[in-house]
Amino acid sequence: MLRRVGGVETHAVVSAGARATIAYETKWKLEDVLALADVVHDEKDLAAPIASGSFLTDGMVVAPCSVRTLGDIATSHNDNLIVRAADVHLKERRKLVLMVRETPLHAGHLKAMYDLSLYGAVILPPVAAFYHLPTTIDDLVDHSVGKALDQLGVEHELFRRWTGPLSAEERKKRT
Repeated sequence: MLRRVGGVETHAVVSAGARATIAYETKWKLEDVLALADVVHDEKDLAAPIASGSFLTDGMVVAPCSVRTLGDIATSHNDNLIVRAADVHLKERRKLVLMVRETPLHAGHLKAMYDLSLYGAVILPPVAAFYHLPTTIDDLVDHSVGKALDQLGVEHELFRRWTGPLSAEERKKRT
């Protein structure tokens, strides 16, 4: 989506877990995912530019954000680039959006989310919304992506914004 918007330099860090998730859960090839970013960093490279507060960004999205990564960010356990870059965003008071992907949640998960929200992170699980009358899985994904882009101030038209209930005629057209 950011490629379509244009004018946004993107940096990607794909963890070993995300690499497995891409292979298990999508039709994407890892190379195709990496090709979407302007710059790709190794998750072990703690000397990468995005590991420093002097490297300016508009924000960071961790998607999906595992509970392990959530916990590591909450405790500043900076042993990989994703966690370090997220920690930088918190300390520099920059936008950090965590698309936590786990269910159900226990009190420890919720406490980590609560703590991170106090530190300034936005907790944005990719929860299905139905007010825009999705008809495909892509519609559901686009809604979650759009919500993350909203947090970063990136304009998009990935889903119908709420303007009130649709009339019966409008609903019929959409389904």
